[in-house]
Amino acid sequence: MKFFREAGRSRTRRHRWCGSPFRLVRAGNFGIGSLTYESGAPDNGFIITTSIITKYCMKEDTRWKLTAGILLITLTLAMLTAHYLIFQDEHHLFIFFAGDLAFIPIEVLVVTLIIDQMLESREKQRRMEKLNMVIGTFFSRIGTPLLAQLVRADSNIDDISEHLNIGTDWHNDMFQEVQKCLANHSCDVAIDLVNLEALKCFLVDHEDFLLRLVENPMVFEHETFTDLILAVNHLDEELKARDDLISLPTRDQAHLAMDIQRVYSQLIPEWLKYMEYLKIHYPYLFSLAIRKNPFDRSASVIIHH
Repeated sequence: MKFFREAGRSRTRRHRWCGSPFRLVRAGNFGIGSLTYESGAPDNGFIITTSIITKYCMKEDTRWKLTAGILLITLTLAMLTAHYLIFQDEHHLFIFFAGDLAFIPIEVLVVTLIIDQMLESREKQRRMEKLNMVIGTFFSRIGTPLLAQLVRADSNIDDISEHLNIGTDWHNDMFQEVQKCLANHSCDVAIDLVNLEALKCFLVDHEDFLLRLVENPMVFEHETFTDLILAVNHLDEELKARDDLISLPTRDQAHLAMDIQRVYSQLIPEWLKYMEYLKIHYPYLFSLAIRKNPFDRSASVIIHH
């Protein structure tokens, strides 16, 4: 990596990282985390990257915890000593000290196994709420249009289209029944019914969006959705690697059909989960989603009655 600095004219700014000043050095545009920082001391003049700053912050954090622990222990000993010097009653002092030690396991149980689990559960729920927003954006931008293209190439679509004709009166049990039905459904994508050029252009146009999804750490908390994103990215790479998608040999067509089928078979269950989520939490979004249902041939965003 080459970093560029305009000698004599480079403008620097002072930042404070973990209590220590650093000067921001002008660097090339290498994305997030690529900035470099120069030590604020004028005489050492070495360049340190953000990874070094991160290690420095970790050391500072460890040092702070160690100092706080020593201070708390020292304060406890000082208070016990003061208690003994004032009351001269070591028997009473050790009774309370032993009692406090006896309650430590219960305190650990309450704090770590109960309160901590409750807080972690609430935090996980908030993360999943944010993740569902990401999933909703995916289906609005890519998922539903991609599903509409692949449904037309499924030779077995008539076996499940009636089950996926979702209505406003659906409840949780109906969604679960359809999920079981999908587990027994065999997706069969006919490669000759897929417009490969249109599919390639569609995926290439949304590459930046897919890349941002992969960079989102919350996505990896949802295993099945992560597999779907990876499958879509792989299909995009396979299509981009071929200049001519019209005159492909039979074996290569079979390979692409397998990649498309992988995406399609993972996309349907995720779409159904997304619809169930909208039905429960966002009825107005659910109303639009069922009017854009790719499995309903009579679906229309225009409300006629």
